[in-house]
Amino acid sequence: MEKLTGGCLCGEVRFEVLDNFQQFHLCHCAQCRRITGSAHASNLFTSAGNLSFVTGEDRITSYVDAARDFSKSFCQCCGSGLPHTSPSSGNWVVPAGSLDTSPSLQPQDNIFWADRAEWYEAGIRAQRCDGFPD
Repeated sequence: MEKLTGGCLCGEVRFEVLDNFQQFHLCHCAQCRRITGSAHASNLFTSAGNLSFVTGEDRITSYVDAARDFSKSFCQCCGSGLPHTSPSSGNWVVPAGSLDTSPSLQPQDNIFWADRAEWYEAGIRAQRCDGFPD
C-alpha cells in the first residue's frame, strides 16, 4: 500500500497516510462551505490506524461542535485545514487539499447538493486562467 504525505501551508505540520481511503466526498452543506470558506469541502475518509503525524502535531488546534457532531482541525500558524478524527466513528477525515499528491480514490459524489452555493455552477462555467487574470 502506497504511503502519501501531506501537511499545512507553512510546513509546521506534516503527516503520512496510507492511500487506503474508503470514501471521498465533496460536501456542499452550509457548515462545510462556512468552515472552508469555499464552495465545498473535499474530504477523504480512512481508518484510524492509517495516519500518523511526522512533525507539528502540537501545532494543531481543533474546533468541535458537539451538538452537531462536527469538528475541524487546523494549523495554529497558517490556518490550513488538517486531518482530524471523526467524533462519531473515530476514523480520520483528511482534507484532500492537505495532501502533497493525489490519492488513488477519486471523488465519489457531491453530497448536500441542494445546499450548494448559488454561485457554484457559475464558477464552473467561468473563464479559466493558468494564473492571475490579465
